[in-house]
Amino acid sequence: MNGSIELIVLGTTKVGDTGLVVHTLSREMGRRGFIVRPGKKASASLFLPLNILEADVVENPKSELWSLKNISARDSLAGIRGNIHKNTMTLFLSEVLFRTLREGVLEDGLYEWCIGSILTLNALEGDFANFHIRWLLELAGALGFRPSWEDLAPFAEENSLALKQFLTAGFSESMLLPLNGSVRNAIAESLVRYLEFHTEQPIRVKSLTVLRELYK
Repeated sequence: MNGSIELIVLGTTKVGDTGLVVHTLSREMGRRGFIVRPGKKASASLFLPLNILEADVVENPKSELWSLKNISARDSLAGIRGNIHKNTMTLFLSEVLFRTLREGVLEDGLYEWCIGSILTLNALEGDFANFHIRWLLELAGALGFRPSWEDLAPFAEENSLALKQFLTAGFSESMLLPLNGSVRNAIAESLVRYLEFHTEQPIRVKSLTVLRELYK
């Protein structure tokens, strides 16, 4: 498909001296990589994790790796980019999406949910340390798993009661649930294991290490 499209950045892979493969999620194409050659009109800052872009898709008849042209940011996401903790969190969230979603598979409503979650994180001014836990639960729902406490308890083990609070609390209330760093990290890891079980594939999230450091 040639034409303009809206995409969420999930990550990048360097190709040669000047090229990037930008891994993205879009409404029309699901998770897909595109080749980009950043220059003065497309700086590397455009491709930070969870950036929302508008771009023209250019098909390549000789390759499945198409390219993006005329790239621009749909939103500045100043609330995320101006906060080191939110920036670190986007590394984790984007990698979970990249590791969980299969190339080219379309999940109805997933893109809209992702956009909403990004804009929510951007708008939060405080009390967002629990955001990634709530996000992982909502991701499971967006993928069609609809987790119950009985489903999650075997993965959460000693933190199952704390996790139960997230299932019964509204969004604002869940942001205020008092958790220390070790419990927060353990719950996040248990939810990744839950996603692994239901997607039937390993989800090796390297940025979990960064997240552990953030929430010691």
